[in-house]
Amino acid sequence: MRRALLAITGLAAGTTALVVLKGGPGAGPATAQDLPAAQAPVAPGGSPAPGGAAAGPSAAPSVSATPGASAKPSAKPSADRKPASRSSTRTSTAPAAPRTTTKAPKPTTRTVTGPSVSYEYGSLQVRITLSGSRIVDATATGMPLGGQSGQRSDDVQARYSGSSGEVVAKQSANLSTVSGATYTSTAYKQSLQAAIDKA
Repeated sequence: MRRALLAITGLAAGTTALVVLKGGPGAGPATAQDLPAAQAPVAPGGSPAPGGAAAGPSAAPSVSATPGASAKPSAKPSADRKPASRSSTRTSTAPAAPRTTTKAPKPTTRTVTGPSVSYEYGSLQVRITLSGSRIVDATATGMPLGGQSGQRSDDVQARYSGSSGEVVAKQSANLSTVSGATYTSTAYKQSLQAAIDKA
């Protein structure tokens, strides 16, 4: 009776071991590992059946031999590193923004001539030179030369005209009258005011 029981138990254990070994690569080890110790075939003497003992060692190598779990995690970090290297390459090769320097435009110099104004001793015109909106020079043309009239003309010219004259200093036609040359001074200021108005 014991022999018959041992034969049946051994047959059942052998069949179980064959099913475990011939099953899928993922199903076989999981079934062998998930079986509790109480359900493993045991011989009547209390020791596991030869088939059950053989199933344990054969299942252990198949679990350690599965490369799927160790290969997948190692592939993910390498995939993460590649986009980082690409983005760093793109950043380093990006063209730099062009530098723009803005300089203040240089003021343009221009000349404006006032109308010819007749007075007691002749006529004159005042011509002013401007840099931007500032008067930088002034002079009178057509003034009488020689004699007492020429002397008055020289006095007015010396006081008002030139880059250091009263016209440049005051930047207006509000000039003081040159003593002894009232008519000449008045004519000068009239032509100067018209030139400033045109500028």
